[in-house]
Parts: sequence; structure tokens; C-alpha cells
Amino acid sequence: QVQLVESGGGLVQAGGSLRLSCAASGSIFRINTMAWYRQVPGKQREAVAVFTLGGNTNYADSVKGRFTISRDNVKTVSLLMNRLQPEDTAVYYCYAAITASGINYPRDYWGQGTQVTVSS
Repeated sequence: QVQLVESGGGLVQAGGSLRLSCAASGSIFRINTMAWYRQVPGKQREAVAVFTLGGNTNYADSVKGRFTISRDNVKTVSLLMNRLQPEDTAVYYCYAAITASGINYPRDYWGQGTQVTVSS
């Protein structure tokens, strides 16, 4: 009923840029938090950038100053990735804490993941 759909992943050379987008759809009452995570083989999924309900943002140290998370509208979040490096290569996942219509508590939702590959 509620889902997140990601787009924008791809292949880019080091120093280049990509913009990821995530759109929530379905019967939604409230989206409390939206965020981007990434995961590489053999490692835990890690938070890259978080956009809170109050409009605050948080970034992993490894991407601070290069990545920018934006709440484009009530149901969409984007991640602008500048000056990409090979170590940024990962599957990127959209996350949102969403309270569905008719429900009185939020649940965790994840996108399908989109591959970002940075070549050197």
C-alpha cells in the first residue's frame, strides 16, 4: 500500500555528480523522517544523510560537504552527490518512517535500492 521508489543511480567518473530521488506513494498520513542509506558487500548498511521532521539534516562524516539531502516536497526526498569518489560506490537505499492513513503509529519503509558506481 505504501512504498518508496528510488531513481537516479548509475555509473559516474570520480569527481562527477549524481542526483538520487525517492518518492513515497500510497495512503500516507505523515512522513516523519526520510533518509538515505548505503551498503557495500560485507558491510552493514549505514546512514548517509537524514532529513528529520523538523527540517534538520545529518550527514555521515565521509560525505559531509559533498552530499546534500533535500525534502523536495511532502513525499519526495533527493540526495545530490557531488565530487563522487570510488569509495562512494554502493547500493543506495531510501528510508522513510511513515504513518499510514488510519494507523496511529509509524513504520519503517525501504526502497528497492539503486546502484551507484564511481569509476577512477
